[in-house]
Amino acid sequence: MVAVALSDLEKAAFKRDGFLVRRQMASESGRHQMQQIASDHLDELIAPIEYEIDVRYPGSPSDPNAPGARTSRRLLQAYARHEVFRTWATSADVAGTLKSLFDSEQEPMLSQCHHNCVMTKAPGYSSVTLWHQDNRYWSFDYENLISVWMALGAENKLNGCLRVIPGSHKLSLDSGRFDAAMFLRPDLAENKALIGAAEVVELGPGDALFFHSRLFHAAGRNLSDETKLSVVFTYHEAGNHPIRDTRSDRFPSIGLGE
Repeated sequence: MVAVALSDLEKAAFKRDGFLVRRQMASESGRHQMQQIASDHLDELIAPIEYEIDVRYPGSPSDPNAPGARTSRRLLQAYARHEVFRTWATSADVAGTLKSLFDSEQEPMLSQCHHNCVMTKAPGYSSVTLWHQDNRYWSFDYENLISVWMALGAENKLNGCLRVIPGSHKLSLDSGRFDAAMFLRPDLAENKALIGAAEVVELGPGDALFFHSRLFHAAGRNLSDETKLSVVFTYHEAGNHPIRDTRSDRFPSIGLGE
């Protein structure tokens, strides 16, 4: 696809809110191909796969023998699964958008260590993802990364779309406002007020949400009859290095040189 330049208003909105939706970021043919490959890999259980039992979030199966314990949560290592994922993730449109949002001349780099997956929110046994920032378990020189979440089908409140808290990427919260897993504690009045400002992000097929790694976000369960599929990649600037010997340094990043 041909890269489309961001307007000054779009760049200002991302800086203010910490997220931006760009519509129709994938061609119909490419989106359908990714959708089919993801469905095939789910049917054939092509590893690596993370299951709902692995994360133990609210609503996920309680033990390995419980119904739905083998429900997929995401197909890991999407970049290595097929050329169509690599082509989209490194496309000129994605790269150009990232350079504008980073507001930098540095080359955007795709992390193979974080996200790099197809999110597979299945009906019936999908879990709730509580309010969190992705930086809670990432290790880079700077907490300045951007994730791109592209919907392979419609995403809405019924099937568990993302919710975000605009401007929350600028906040610095005391550690006491988080639980042991670094999710916002819903029992605190100040957190309730913050969560009350959340917005639902509904996406159409091929739409992409760009969001800062410090942005608080969450997602509900899939109450529809179909599995929701989303392609998700995370990027950093070339000068923002993963810290050695951490989870963020397991695999080399991929440059998006134009």
